[in-house]
Amino acid sequence: MSSILQRVASASVTVDTQLIASIGKGVLVFAAVAPDDTPKEIESMAAKVLKMKMWPDDVGGTDIRGEVLCNLLVSQFTLLASTKKGSKPDFHGAAGGEQARELYDHFVKNVQALYEKDKVKNGVFQAMMQGKYYNAAIPGTKSADQHYPSQSSE
Repeated sequence: MSSILQRVASASVTVDTQLIASIGKGVLVFAAVAPDDTPKEIESMAAKVLKMKMWPDDVGGTDIRGEVLCNLLVSQFTLLASTKKGSKPDFHGAAGGEQARELYDHFVKNVQALYEKDKVKNGVFQAMMQGKYYNAAIPGTKSADQHYPSQSSE
């Protein structure tokens, strides 16, 4: 599983001009499920996303739980695209269909369970969503990855 976290002043997603979810100050999470991801890896990513250092706190570090009001979770299979063989993306690195839906839903439920359920907003899986977000005054984009390429033993 891979995810990109974007610190935002506000964000929203729409489908067919209908507002699906919106947040004020918070973190926009784009998440992608790989074919070999397991529920355990998904649970680990949910915890990792919530522990990610994103906001200033009063001791000089940063903490996603500090000033975060909500998270907006958006499925984003394109994070796992490969362009190793030219300029046309290959999406075989992303899980498809029901497997991806089940693991993504598991991810959302874990983030909700570990944070505050009513502060975790979600997009619509496999929908043609239009997203709009405004960066926070202090930019902050971070990558979190639980999907490591297998290493061949030679």
